Amino acid sequence: MTVLVGYVPTREGEAALAAGVAEVRRRNEKLLVLNTSRGDAYADPRLAQQRDLDIVRRDLSELGLDFEVRQLVGGGDAADQLVELAEAEQVTMLVIGLRHRTPVGKLILGSAAQRILLNATCPVLAVKAI
Repeated sequence: MTVLVGYVPTREGEAALAAGVAEVRRRNEKLLVLNTSRGDAYADPRLAQQRDLDIVRRDLSELGLDFEVRQLVGGGDAADQLVELAEAEQVTMLVIGLRHRTPVGKLILGSAAQRILLNATCPVLAVKAI
């Protein structure tokens, strides 16, 4: 089976990746790392650059894990893509990173994490960066 990690090149993304690695080791499963962007902006801080993905691949290889890294650009909303991929791959767990938001920020902007938690059909592990 597979553990899916929603990865972004931030502290929260690194926390999600670390938690995903721990789950994969504990479960003896494959790791699937997904970085995604709508592709509708000139600069998107959620979109990992090739250098970022190369570092992720190198680090996971050094750990001796069975893994795959995917990047989807222009495919739509990240929350929807993660939920759809989790269903398509029949993952055993989806791991996401959470960032701190004010109560007003949560009310006005909504939350991709909340949509993932509500819509995913598999267990979701939501972690905060330390």
